[in-house]
This record gives sequence, structure tokens and C-alpha cells, in this order.
Amino acid sequence: NQAEKRVFLIKRLLDEDRRYRGMEVPADSYEQKRMLRSLMNIRRPQVIDAKFLTVQDEYLRQELEDTGITRLADLEPVCGDFYLWQGDITRLECGAIVNAANSGMTGCYVPCHACIDNCIHTFAGIQLRLDCAQLMERQGHEEPLGAKITKAYNLPCDYVLHTVGPIIEGRVIPEDERLLASCYRSCLELADQYELKNIAFCCISTGEFHFPNDRAAQIAVQTVKESVSYTHLRAHETPE
Repeated sequence: NQAEKRVFLIKRLLDEDRRYRGMEVPADSYEQKRMLRSLMNIRRPQVIDAKFLTVQDEYLRQELEDTGITRLADLEPVCGDFYLWQGDITRLECGAIVNAANSGMTGCYVPCHACIDNCIHTFAGIQLRLDCAQLMERQGHEEPLGAKITKAYNLPCDYVLHTVGPIIEGRVIPEDERLLASCYRSCLELADQYELKNIAFCCISTGEFHFPNDRAAQIAVQTVKESVSYTHLRAHETPE
């Protein structure tokens, strides 16, 4: 059952690091869940045995089923093909969700932090961090402008698009706005390359990176509208 799987995963992660060996597993289910998430959050990207991954995947998928999935077909568009939805993006079934990542691109290492980067890596499973680390080994660090794509593993979406938004220290300048727009544009271009039918954006840079909410929303909507209009125009062009 879920409790047995959870305890197995906790003990396996505790045994993996000699600093935590012998630590007691809480009896309370809520505290167990926090401990499991914390251990997943602080774990460095590395390979683990197949049995752990099998149990982890079964556990996370059951948690997802118990919590519930939001499907695009259940939502109402606000304008054309645009939807506005407030909820847990890790429970959204669609072509791809966007992760507001940091420049390290391997997720948030702060135990149980509430940022979207932490949530996505937690509920996707530890495979996602390893995937991201392997991407970054070939590149270094990720600058604002671009986007990367990975599998979603135990999330209900098909893919995760990772992008790094600008960090605001003081007032917003035009360069910050350009960088934020580029994040949205890069995600859409990558989604187009993979022929994804739909993509769910989070609010990039508005949390820990301090981009003002209203202006960020304006840039997001404007950039998406412009990019989608350009894609539709290009698709309907006929050769001379």
C-alpha cells in the first residue's frame, strides 16, 4: 500500500547517504510525506536501482490519482484557444507544462520549498533531476532566453519545458522585459518543434525572481498572442 511504499522509499534514501543512516522514520503520514519530499529535494542527481524507481513511480502515480488530474477538456477557454486556470500545474494533463527553472537547471534543493521548480521535480520523480543534470553537463549553465525539454515522468503532462526568467533587483528595465518575452517565445518555438498541441505556462519570474505580476502577465499574453499568430500565418503560407 501507499504507506509501505513511502516507508520503503524513505529508508532507501536514508541508507543512500551515510549522514542520514539510522535516522528514524516518523509514524505520522504527513511527516513521512515531508521527509520523503525533503530527501528527494536534497538528493544530488545520480543513478539509482530499478526497484527504487519502480516503487517510486507506483507511489507518485497513485498519489496523483488520489489527488485528481485536471484535463484540458474540462476547462473553458477565455478567448479562442487561450485558457486561464489557477491550480496545481503538476496535476494538469496537457502536452507540456513550463517550469520556471533556475540557472543550474537541476531543480530546487531547498527541502519542501513551495516554488514551482521544487514541486515539478518532486512529483515527476528523481529521474527528472538526472535528465536535467545530463543536459547541463553538455552545456554549463542556462541563461535567460532559451528553453530545454525533458520527459515528464510521473506528471500527467507529456513533457516539461524548462526556462530561466530574469531576476529583478530593483526596478524593471527594458532588457528584463525583453528577456522575459524571450522565455515565452523560446518555449513556444520548442513546443512547435515537438508538434505539441497545447502548452501550460506558469507565471515566469514572478515568484522568487520578483518580476511584478501585472507587467509579467501583460508580457506573457502579448508574446504568446504574437507568437501564435506568426505560427498560424507561417502554416498557411503557400509557395510562390
